[in-house]
Amino acid sequence: MNPRLHVTPALAAGAEFDLPEAAARHVQVLRLQPGAELTLFDGHGGQWRTQVLHMGKRTVSVRVLEHEALERELPMAVTLALGVPANDRMDTLVEKATELGATAIQPLLMERSVLRLADERAARKVAHWQAVAVAACEQCGRNRVPALQPMRTLHEWLQLNPTPAPAQRLVLSLGPDTLPLAHAVAQPAAQPVTLLSGPEGGLSPVEEATVRDHGFQPVTLGNRVLRADTAPLAALSWLGVAAIAAAGLALL
Repeated sequence: MNPRLHVTPALAAGAEFDLPEAAARHVQVLRLQPGAELTLFDGHGGQWRTQVLHMGKRTVSVRVLEHEALERELPMAVTLALGVPANDRMDTLVEKATELGATAIQPLLMERSVLRLADERAARKVAHWQAVAVAACEQCGRNRVPALQPMRTLHEWLQLNPTPAPAQRLVLSLGPDTLPLAHAVAQPAAQPVTLLSGPEGGLSPVEEATVRDHGFQPVTLGNRVLRADTAPLAALSWLGVAAIAAAGLALL
């Protein structure tokens, strides 16, 4: 398999250009030679066969050969809204959520969040997580990179998204009146889903009442208490498998 790299300029057949610094360094580490092929993707859909033209000490020049209309997205768009966990667990969450097919990831600061970031420090963290998502796409074969949204408080995010349409809204909950996730999503892939999951300790009672008032259906994954970095990935895995199965049945 050819090395896969993400580049930010939009690609076009016949274009010749120098790879960005990080991508060029990756090609140099692999000791590729002129004539070797790469697979590049720019996030606008599909991927591009590309050939190395020149290897310099600091630059790598390539020529774009042809477009391959290959997509590996889920049939259903899933936005993960996550109470940011402590330490480096968010890195793993972003990496695995990307591999599992999340369309967008919204980091949230909530009442029980241990990590507290704002302004420039928050922006640097989000940029770091976006790079984690890019690396995960390069590895897993996705050609569309999940968008890491700016870090917000739960209140700010709800104010920016006041109505549930067009996505179905789900919140992972330990409270009463929850539905099994499989019962809450009766027709996977029929509409986008926004899945909200709290930090360590979950949502506070006030936060849970607030998100229910904003149209979030409380759902459960069973009678075990999962960690903050396990629960959203388990739910995303189920949503992805259910959507793929539903799409497959629809094609028969």
